[in-house]
Amino acid sequence: MKTTVSPSLTFLTGGGQMAAHIAAHDWHITPLGPVEDWPAALRTALSLALNSRFPTWLCWGADLISFPNDACMPLLGDKAALGRPLRTVWPDMWDTIGPIATKAYAGEACHHEDMPVPMARHGYPEQAWFTFSYSPVRDDDGTVGGILCTAVETTDKMRALESLRRLNGALTHQVASHASDRERLWRISPDVMAAASLATGRFLTVNPAFTACFGWSAEEATTRPFMDMVYPDDREDVLRKMQILAEGTPLVGYETRVLHKDGSYRWVSWTISPEGELLYGVARDITAEKHQADALRQAEEALRQSQKMEAVGQLTGGLAHDFNNMLAGVTGHLELMKLRLRMGQSGDLLTRIDAALGVTQRAAALTHRLLAFSRRQALDPKPTSVNALVMSMTDLIERAAGPSIAVRTRLAATLWTTLCDPNQLESALLNLANNARDAMPEGGLLVIETENVTLTAAQARRHGDLRAGEYVQVSVRDNGAGMAPDVVARAFDPFFTTKPMGQGTGLGLSMVYGFAHQSGGNVRIESRPGQGTEVRLLLPRHLVETQPAAGPDVEPPLEAGTRKGVVMVVDDEADIRAVMTEVLELQGYTVLVACDAPQALRLLKDTRPDMLVTDVGLPNGMNGRQLADHVRVQWPQLPVLMVTGYAESTVMKNEKLPAQMEILTKPFAMNALVDKVGCMLAQSMGTEVNAETGAEAA
Repeated sequence: MKTTVSPSLTFLTGGGQMAAHIAAHDWHITPLGPVEDWPAALRTALSLALNSRFPTWLCWGADLISFPNDACMPLLGDKAALGRPLRTVWPDMWDTIGPIATKAYAGEACHHEDMPVPMARHGYPEQAWFTFSYSPVRDDDGTVGGILCTAVETTDKMRALESLRRLNGALTHQVASHASDRERLWRISPDVMAAASLATGRFLTVNPAFTACFGWSAEEATTRPFMDMVYPDDREDVLRKMQILAEGTPLVGYETRVLHKDGSYRWVSWTISPEGELLYGVARDITAEKHQADALRQAEEALRQSQKMEAVGQLTGGLAHDFNNMLAGVTGHLELMKLRLRMGQSGDLLTRIDAALGVTQRAAALTHRLLAFSRRQALDPKPTSVNALVMSMTDLIERAAGPSIAVRTRLAATLWTTLCDPNQLESALLNLANNARDAMPEGGLLVIETENVTLTAAQARRHGDLRAGEYVQVSVRDNGAGMAPDVVARAFDPFFTTKPMGQGTGLGLSMVYGFAHQSGGNVRIESRPGQGTEVRLLLPRHLVETQPAAGPDVEPPLEAGTRKGVVMVVDDEADIRAVMTEVLELQGYTVLVACDAPQALRLLKDTRPDMLVTDVGLPNGMNGRQLADHVRVQWPQLPVLMVTGYAESTVMKNEKLPAQMEILTKPFAMNALVDKVGCMLAQSMGTEVNAETGAEAA
């Protein structure tokens, strides 16, 4: 059933809940009287206010009777306002809004932003803020009949602004405090602080520490190019660093020198951050640290020199003792031969000669041990089966050990091949076996063991300068007397020995140490008094699949006068050159002789040799290895035998020699020279025959 609205109330249509309250209100008791008597202007204004979704308040008549719309209800809180004079609705805030309402009723519109209004709309006093707009409303006769008020509460906004103001105040205080802290830090910091411009190349500002460190005042520092204060030798590097900074990359811990005003310089470590064309830097004076580091290096160098001189003293004493004994043996046999010849007795000359040669061989072995310890001995590395080498030496070790010592071998079934000099490995194992024997005078057990070992990076670091990877390990273990820790620490020192005088030179373990390191490996000792000693020798695995050498190669000598070929001999020592030439000529070779590389090259312009025999350490600008490389440019397959008594590591580099190039270490027996030359020429001729056969077949 449709509700019929009285014609006198049609202006309330769409006015919401407040319109219903107006329709139900008893207006007879108010100054406005019944609704039917209300003027048209009131009806129209009220219709507009009630239908607005904006908080709107219409007041009518001299008493300003209140008509709030529905949007005003949140502003009223618990207050009743409809039909009541505005003064009685808001007595708590009349002092604020009363003058405004009176002015509007007098015909003057007004607007107020964020006006603070004390009020008690919820039964307790509170501070609120409103934005008001008061406008006069004309009656039917043109006079002001009422006022129209639109109001927006801005309390939340104002409280937020107040909170923001308080926060800004606190932040301003903190910023000021921090700025003060920075200023204080700038003033009191012992580190240099500065700002500079890449565009002008000058400092913009410097802190007091700059002056304290370098002597330049702030005015002097900022009125001259900063490159003028860079140490001259460092300017080129500083310019490169400026380019890096210009690209936006910061510098951290950049060390350079800055000139002091007094002409000296200071070492500083800069940390510089670029921001556009500006540079911000902090520097720490490290001059004292640099001087301390230099002093430490000098002290370390002095210590090394002292240790070196101590070692030289030990070497000199040991060498003098051993070589004097050997020289006494040689001179004794020579004097006996001279005496026998004067007496016409020559029957035992060969015996005396053999004895003298034996002494020289012992002297050669001593020099080999010294060279091995200093890592300057020329090695002849070959792929070597350690198991085969150990098995070939077992009888020799058993005889050397004697009947009271049991020798056992425990060899890995699939032992890797290693690249080393088999002669030196054999010598190292003999030394270790002899040491083990001497540690068990009452007899015992000597065990030689082989195994494959793979070292991680961490394990390799514990072995010193080894690289991580695969190694062949050879261990020699005894159950003899053992060694104390202080003896173990010096075991590899040259001429250090615990044996009685005359029973050891102290070079055995030194030789083993030098051989191991020169071969790319390492050696370690584990020993305890009364519990025996174990020496572990590590040699790097060789991955190239070639036939391993079990021991030193031995070629049977040919009969004298049956060999053919042209051999060039180059040596700067006339005696050695003459002996090698005579021995080779006795074997039937044609020999070309030169004292240095330039003479050899002149001779080779007219003659092609079948083989080159050259000393390594030649004078006049070209050593033996360089001569060999030069000659092989013309004849790539030419066999080359290099003889050396002191192989410089810078020349040989202990690398694997090219094909058909070998080494013979001085002093050597003449039959060893003959054997080497004969073997290498035979291999060379076989290669050439094969090459020619292949060419003919092609």
